[in-house]
Amino acid sequence: MKTPLCKRIGLILGLILLAVQGLAAEYNILKPEELKAMLAHKDFFLLDVHIPEQAYIPGTDAFIDFRKIKQNRHLLPAVKEIKIVVYCRGGGMSRAAVRDLNELGYTNVFDLQGGTKAYNRFLSLKKD
Repeated sequence: MKTPLCKRIGLILGLILLAVQGLAAEYNILKPEELKAMLAHKDFFLLDVHIPEQAYIPGTDAFIDFRKIKQNRHLLPAVKEIKIVVYCRGGGMSRAAVRDLNELGYTNVFDLQGGTKAYNRFLSLKKD
């Protein structure tokens, strides 16, 4: 039986491996301020891939566990050229998900730089 520590270590090692493999993935980096502007005229699919589930960015179209993108392709847009913005809490899980999206044939994928942490930090700075 795996202990919680073993599970966490396995998840961390899996993320590192996926991040290294994902270096060859084709995607664009999206800054938090760019996402904020894009949300004003939303013409893209916004995907949260963080586990466990977190507070969504308003306008999120779907939540899919970053490890289960391929198994949940039915939740993704049918048109492979549609713009997809992927995010998690800090960036590691979304980079792994981007790789799977590329393998499924999606060609217009954006990764939110710094995830919800960076996005929420940007929003709080804009209030000041």
